[in-house]
Amino acid sequence: MRATFHLKTLAVAIATLSIASMSNAAGLDRSGQDITAFLQDGTYAEAVYTYIDADVSGFDSSNNNPFDNRYERGNATGDIAESYDFFRYGVKADINDTFSVGILYDEPFGASAKYEGDNNFVANTSPAQSAGEFANDPKPSGAIGNAIIGAESTTPGESTNVEVRSENLTAILGMKLGTNKNFQVYGGPVAQRVQADVKLRGLAYGPATGYTSNINPDQDYGWLAGVSYSKPEIALKAALTYRSEIDHSMDIYERYPLAPIIGAIGVPPRGLPAIQVTNMELTTPESVNFDFQTGINPTTLATAKVRWVPWSDFAITPPLYNQVSQSTARPNGLNLVDYEDDQWQVELGLAKRIAPALAVSGTVGWDSGAGDPTTSLGPIDGYYSVGLGAKYNLTENWAVSAGGKYLWFGDAQGQLPTDKIVGDFQDNDGYVAGVKISYQAK
Repeated sequence: MRATFHLKTLAVAIATLSIASMSNAAGLDRSGQDITAFLQDGTYAEAVYTYIDADVSGFDSSNNNPFDNRYERGNATGDIAESYDFFRYGVKADINDTFSVGILYDEPFGASAKYEGDNNFVANTSPAQSAGEFANDPKPSGAIGNAIIGAESTTPGESTNVEVRSENLTAILGMKLGTNKNFQVYGGPVAQRVQADVKLRGLAYGPATGYTSNINPDQDYGWLAGVSYSKPEIALKAALTYRSEIDHSMDIYERYPLAPIIGAIGVPPRGLPAIQVTNMELTTPESVNFDFQTGINPTTLATAKVRWVPWSDFAITPPLYNQVSQSTARPNGLNLVDYEDDQWQVELGLAKRIAPALAVSGTVGWDSGAGDPTTSLGPIDGYYSVGLGAKYNLTENWAVSAGGKYLWFGDAQGQLPTDKIVGDFQDNDGYVAGVKISYQAK
C-alpha cells in the first residue's frame, strides 16, 4: 500500500530550508525572488532576515598600461566584499477554496564592494606616488598617462566602491483548478525600486579613474505569472514561476574628470563635459524559478529549487561613460557593467522532523556564475554551498526558524569593459545566516 504523508505531520519541517537559500549569487542576484510563502496552505505570514558576509580578495595587475590587456600579478587587494543584510516578508490568505491572494516583499538585486589598501583600485596617497612613482610598474605614459596621473592626484586615498540596492513588492492572485483543486494558476503586478552609486579609483581603471556616478532611485513595474500543482497526501508541491523584465528610466549624475581631455584628443575631436546630469535606461532581468517538495516518509521532506536568470542580456550603460568610450573601433561605446553568461542555480535539501515541535534541515547548492572573466566590481564566478537549518513550533500557529550556509566561491579574474584584466581573485568564501518568524493557520 502506498504511504500517505499528511501535511500536518510534516508541518514543522516545511520552510526550514529557505531561510538562507538563494543568496549571493551570479550577477547582481541576491534574494532569489522566493515565492514559497504564497504556496503555503491556509493563512500564512513570514518575516525573514538574512545576513551575508563574504571574503573576496585577490591581487591587482602590475601592468598599468591601459592599451595592454595582459595580466601581471601585483599587490594584494585585501577583502573587497562588504557585508550586507536584507529582509523578506510575505503574507498569503485564502478568499475561498478557489481563490488566494498574497503580498511579497524582497530585495532581489544588489552589490556592495569596496577596495582598500595599497593597490591599483585605490587612488595614490603618498607624495612619491602622486609624483608618478606608483606601487606597481610600469606606470602609464604619454598624454593619457600624464592625464591619469593628474586625475589620481585629485582624489588621494579614495577607493573604488559600488553600492546597488533594489526592492520588490509583488501582489499575487491565485486560482485553484480541477476537481480536487490540485492545480493553481497565479500572477500579479510587481513594483520595483532601484538605486546605485559607483566610484572608480586607481590606476586599474586607466583613463576612467576618478569616475563617479550616482543613480537616483527609480520605481517601475513588471509582472509575475506561474502555475503550481499539489498533492497533499504525499506533501508534494511543485511550482513554476516567471518574472518579467522591468524597464527603468533613471536620473543619473556622472563625473568623469578626463572626459574633456579624451574627447579633445580623439579622432575626430569631441567636446565632452567632465560632469553631466542626464537620464539612463536600465532593464533588470527576467527570471524563472522552479520550486519542488515531496514527502519521503511521514517525517522527512525533500526539496529542490532551480533558478535561471539571463544575465548575458543585462548591462549598465551610463551615458557619459559610454560617450567617452566611443571610437572608430567601438562606435557604440562600452557598458560599465555586463556579463558573458546566463545564471543557473540549483539547491537540494532534506528536512527531518525529530520531535513533535522541532525539525532540522540540510542543503547543498550550486551556482553557475555569470562568466569568467567578470566585472572587477564583483569578481566571483558562482559558488558551491552547504547549509543547515532548524525550525521550532512555538505554538500551534507560530514558529521560529534559523539557518546558515557556507559558500565556496569560484575563482575569477576582474575585467574592465575594454577586456583588460586588472585583478585575479582565488580561494574565496563566505557565509550566510538567517532567521525567520512565521505564522500559519490552516
